[in-house]
Amino acid sequence: MATKNAFYAQSGGVSAVINASACGVIETARKHPDSIGKVFAGRNGIIGALTEDLIDTGKEPDAAIAALRHTPSGAFGSCRYKLKSLDDNPREYERLMEVFKAHDIGYFFYNGGGDSADTCLKVSQLAESVGAPVQAIHVPKTVDNDLPVTDNCPGFGSVAKYIAVSTREASFDVRSMAKTSTKVFVLEVMGRHAGWIAAAGGLASDAKAEIPIVILFPEITFDKERFLARVDSLVKERGYCTVVVSEGVKSPDGKFLADQGLKDAFGHAQLGGVAPVVADIVRAGLGLKYHWAVADYLQRSARHIASKTDVDQAYAMGKAAVELALAGKNSLMPTIVRKSSSPYAWEVGSVALSEVANVEKMMPREYISDDGFGITEACREYLTPLIQGEDYPPYSNGLPDYVTLRNEAVEKKLPKFAL
Repeated sequence: MATKNAFYAQSGGVSAVINASACGVIETARKHPDSIGKVFAGRNGIIGALTEDLIDTGKEPDAAIAALRHTPSGAFGSCRYKLKSLDDNPREYERLMEVFKAHDIGYFFYNGGGDSADTCLKVSQLAESVGAPVQAIHVPKTVDNDLPVTDNCPGFGSVAKYIAVSTREASFDVRSMAKTSTKVFVLEVMGRHAGWIAAAGGLASDAKAEIPIVILFPEITFDKERFLARVDSLVKERGYCTVVVSEGVKSPDGKFLADQGLKDAFGHAQLGGVAPVVADIVRAGLGLKYHWAVADYLQRSARHIASKTDVDQAYAMGKAAVELALAGKNSLMPTIVRKSSSPYAWEVGSVALSEVANVEKMMPREYISDDGFGITEACREYLTPLIQGEDYPPYSNGLPDYVTLRNEAVEKKLPKFAL
């Protein structure tokens, strides 16, 4: 097999463990110098490929690449930039092929969610149609946990752990002050269409620490009167309650409670701000004192409290992506296959990108309690293994010791390209 270079890029919202996948890709590639020459990374994701703004990861010492495993966010920069269909926008795909050819790139590893899986699929299709020697492998990543086929997605386990821990700790705070102060705490979490992250808030309550929690899922249409009745009942019975609300909760008219009328680069509604909406409903309907918070970037960047399961799986997906490519595979995504929940056991599988691209996996109804405000034991059995284990980063002067790469640019060979 002739030696070819590889291109790796990060896409969409980053996570606490996406760099662990990058570490898996680069370290595995370095073990096969006879097949993979250099590993280039796209500065700011796929935009780096389009503008030929490539980073030579070979300039980074082994220790720096290894440190990616415990460093959050996107070490090479990410972006929200969705390529349109090949028919609607051939120039961008043709540009990718030009850049890949100019830099002898034969392996394309794209690390992201459903939209990036779609881009990866389109690149593989174009490469095949023009006879370009490019193998495209998607590396799964999404905190929303909404990619199909794979049991779970790297990035989710750590967010779930952060939300479960934060919900428990904040609830203890509210409980201690509820007699004369706050009665209701509202925590807004990510999750546009799938309530996996919100469900993780339910893990905060168990036999050792029973906490009155109300979860608002995007899969369950918001019913204001039922919601107020549930909060009122819990406050009267327990003295307080915590509400975990997904940003994607919808009202009976089908609109997002948090819809600001804005769109992101993928054309999705720009959400955020549902917590104050829900808190105001509590104030107006029940007259209770409240506090609200938005987990926002904190939930997806919290590497200090990452799930070890999540870190291990993120690295494994990057490693498996390279191994699939070296085995001659194309247009695939490595997956996590659950073998057992108790004891927890998993293995690496794979799936065709055509089965993944632009497909969302919602919370099964059997994971949501009958009243629509909590999780079932089946959900708890699914979620619990994903938050297991601690994988603390090294600390220096009281703070996590994260790595910042050199990110040295590769010399450009082609004319400039306007996005």
